[in-house]
Amino acid sequence: MLSHGSAAAVWGIGREHRGIEISVRVASPRQQPDLRVYRRPTLADRDVASRNGIPVIGLVQTLVDLAATLPPRAVERLVNEADRLDLIEPPALRRELESHRCEPGVKPLRRLLDERTFRLTDSELERRFLRLVEQAGLPFPLTGQYVNGFKVDFYWPDLDLVVETDGLRYHRTPAEQARDQLRDQAHLAAGYTALRFNHAQVRYEPRYVRATMLAVVRRLKHKRDA
Repeated sequence: MLSHGSAAAVWGIGREHRGIEISVRVASPRQQPDLRVYRRPTLADRDVASRNGIPVIGLVQTLVDLAATLPPRAVERLVNEADRLDLIEPPALRRELESHRCEPGVKPLRRLLDERTFRLTDSELERRFLRLVEQAGLPFPLTGQYVNGFKVDFYWPDLDLVVETDGLRYHRTPAEQARDQLRDQAHLAAGYTALRFNHAQVRYEPRYVRATMLAVVRRLKHKRDA
């Protein structure tokens, strides 16, 4: 079966880097001059597929194999492409890793996916963001208010400041992105400042969120008091 970079090329998520790579289920295959051969006698049936009539290592196993040797950014591009092509979504990929626990590529792949797919509920995300507001010494906002025709997550009326926290998937559908743009444009047209933090920023970059909030609030207070 084609595997590693060759399998990624067949799945449409990457390209070959080291010539043709194949995996075989025999312990000692005959060597071929232009092939990179991986001996995998215990390869499970679930990890073998056919793509356009070509025997190939399954998508999940391909990602696990490549995560063991490629840098994180390269693996992230593979996952993004698999998601874009609707081959597998990151949360589903994360679940599939449970059946590959002992393989070298699982740990780096799980680390990448955990940062992107672990999601707080809306209420948990709201509490976490409000904790950052408190830590920054900022006044507490109103929540769940309608501003410029849209229900917003956090609103400081005295500063005309709106903050949204995106707790959905790490990427949003085109329709959701378009609606987000309309919301932000409506606030901007009305003279408001609109900030948007995604889940990963609130969850993993609290220092950045606090610093950004402080800088924006200070600017708005200075503008208001001028």
